[in-house]
Amino acid sequence: MKLKTILQEIGLRLRHAKLAPLGVIRGDTRPVGRLYATVRRADGTVEDLGLVSTKLVTTSGVDWIAGLYAGTNTATGKYHQSGTGTTAPAIGDTALQTAVAGVATGSLSAAGNVVTTAGTVSYTTTNAITEWGLFTAVGGSGSGTLIDHATFAAINVVSGDAITFTFTLTFPTGG
Repeated sequence: MKLKTILQEIGLRLRHAKLAPLGVIRGDTRPVGRLYATVRRADGTVEDLGLVSTKLVTTSGVDWIAGLYAGTNTATGKYHQSGTGTTAPAIGDTALQTAVAGVATGSLSAAGNVVTTAGTVSYTTTNAITEWGLFTAVGGSGSGTLIDHATFAAINVVSGDAITFTFTLTFPTGG
């Protein structure tokens, strides 16, 4: 496991320690999204960046999950979009700050209490990608529910590059 990934996970646990100290020890305080990234360069090289962000699910994302449980919502959360915005995500976010064209339809799976989706966003222009969002509609930002929003250190891409974003949403167990 990469040192950066370990440090990100420690930071997540410390943030949660402020809200629920015993839950940090158990590791089951609240639903948490984790975002991993792998860059595939146009020349064929691959860079596994590991864990790039750990953030909480947005308010609209929680409402969407509740709708799934109640049977009033049938949309799937598997549409990945990236952008160049740098403002820290907030739980009230409903769109990316500065979306870049292109939305990836991701895979979707569940194992135990963890839901995973992975989508590969391809780029046709040069960008410094600094934000990502998971949506319930293929149109991405502005057309579906924003489930999770993350910002991270810039990932520079050029035409022909692609980033595979893998998002895991872990639900707490026990209590």
